[in-house]
Amino acid sequence: MGAMTVRATGATFQGRGSLRKLMRSRSARIGGLIVLIFVAMALLAPLLPLADPLKSNFLAIRKPPSELYWFGTDELGRDQVSRLIFGAQASLLAGIVSVAIALAVGVPIGLIAGWYGGWIDAVISRVTEALLACPFLILAIALAAVLGPSLTNAMIAIGLSFAPILIRLVRGQVLAIKNEEFVDGARAIGGGKLYILFRHVAPNTLSPIIVQSTLFMAQAIVLEAALSFLGLGQQPPSPSWGQMLNVAKNFMEQAPWMSVAPGVAIFLAVLGFNLLGDGLRDALDPKES
Repeated sequence: MGAMTVRATGATFQGRGSLRKLMRSRSARIGGLIVLIFVAMALLAPLLPLADPLKSNFLAIRKPPSELYWFGTDELGRDQVSRLIFGAQASLLAGIVSVAIALAVGVPIGLIAGWYGGWIDAVISRVTEALLACPFLILAIALAAVLGPSLTNAMIAIGLSFAPILIRLVRGQVLAIKNEEFVDGARAIGGGKLYILFRHVAPNTLSPIIVQSTLFMAQAIVLEAALSFLGLGQQPPSPSWGQMLNVAKNFMEQAPWMSVAPGVAIFLAVLGFNLLGDGLRDALDPKES
């Protein structure tokens, strides 16, 4: 009982120490602020005094930035600011749902492969290596094309494309953890395989999973924009950053401002999640003081 108490206290201390390191990290603070701004944009979009992002105004087609239209208007006279803010909903939703799908598929399979080994690990590893041989952007495009063009299918395709990376990551973590002394101690007191796996091994894989999930969010935003750009993601007239870029490419000479807002939004969102992921990696690394 005393040993268990000491271990719990140590875990709490480590968690508080990680939080302090995260708050001290400049990159994490900047990234977290950027992410928070985009999350607020997506959540508050219906409440903000914005123009209807779907309503056309044929008297304001391709208007340049002005006091009335801060980022100009598009080919149908729709306000770019409104479509940009509502487009944040699709991008962040794609990131969250895609990562959730990847976690739901990749983590359990990685745990099983690393823990049980043998032919189970061999089969899972060969299939995973085959999937990893294909760039995940190409894999996501192929899956989205098979499933059909929609935001839902794009999120499924992105999540399944990320799953092999998580399988390999979790498998490697389990292989490194399962021979540790505390696992041997759990076996010695009669702990079953599943109990040890989920009570002792799985919790110790959380740190790299959290970091990787944050980085996946950034990649998912880029992939959703790419799929929407290709017509495989969010379908018009619903706003999406990738779809806005797809339209803007046709008016680069007449209305170059149409591509600036969605391009900068994608850049900043990806930058925010990458900075936050770097901060989390440093904070959760026990080797960092």
